[in-house]
Formats: sequence, structure tokens, C-alpha cells
Amino acid sequence: MFEIDLKSHRSIYEQVVDNMKGQILAGVIVPDAKLPSVRDLSKMLTVNPNTVQKAFRELERQGYIYTVAGKGTFASAPSAAAPDPALVYEVRARLAAIVRELYYLTRDIGQTRIIVDDELAALDGAAGATSSAVAKPAAAARASTAATAASAVTASGGDNK
Repeated sequence: MFEIDLKSHRSIYEQVVDNMKGQILAGVIVPDAKLPSVRDLSKMLTVNPNTVQKAFRELERQGYIYTVAGKGTFASAPSAAAPDPALVYEVRARLAAIVRELYYLTRDIGQTRIIVDDELAALDGAAGATSSAVAKPAAAARASTAATAASAVTASGGDNK
């Protein structure tokens, strides 16, 4: 199904949530597919069942899965998973801070856009909307163009802000 990175700074529960969301949105887990039980998934991932239960509660709260008493837990259709406006606002605020920090590091709005676009393209590719064979060369070409432009600015002594 997926693996957990025990060395990650992200909690195991967050990794389970993100992996399940990704697989549901990418169509790897089809709508109405029965998911492994908490006990089975915790054994597969070698994590505490309470961690998996917490992840399932969060996924259900966000609309990615649903439970039928006595039957099990199932994947919802991706369109049925309506975003929580408060959560969207919170994530957007964090994203704004991260993009701002990236800009401060690169000191180049064009390079910042390229990096953000590359991340979106990678996400789009993971969701099956673009093939990685198309997304990676395009990203490499944009990165190469940005590096060339940055080299030219540095060589000319300019400050590309």
C-alpha cells in the first residue's frame, strides 16, 4: 500500500493521512473500495493501531473515507471530499509564509515561481494529470533557464530582485 518514513520530521499519523489522500485522489484507491481494517493496516505498516485509528478519524472528518457499521471503512469519491474552509485558510497562510521564505532565500521572484510551479507539476503528475516523462524535462528546462539567467545576472554584477 505505502511506506512510512520513521526518520521523517512528520508524525506517522500525518504520513498515513497524506498517503491515503494521495492514493484516493490519484485513483489508486477507487471510490467505494474497502480499506484494510485498522488492525490490518497497523500490522502492514508496523505502527500502533491507535495511530491508524487517528488517521482514519481525520480522513473521515475530511471526507476522504467513510465507515459502514459492521462492514468496514471505504474510500469516498474524490469529488465528495469537500475542503474544510478553515483548514484551507490555515494551509494557505502557511503556504504564503513558505513562499515568502523561499523568495527571501532565492531573492528572485522568477526562480521562486519556477520552484513553486515545479512542485505543482510534480503534484499534478502524481495525480495522473501529466506524465512524469513530460513534467520532468519541462521542469529541468525551466530550471536550466533560471540558472542561466541567474548566472548572467551574477556575472554582470546585477541584482535580480
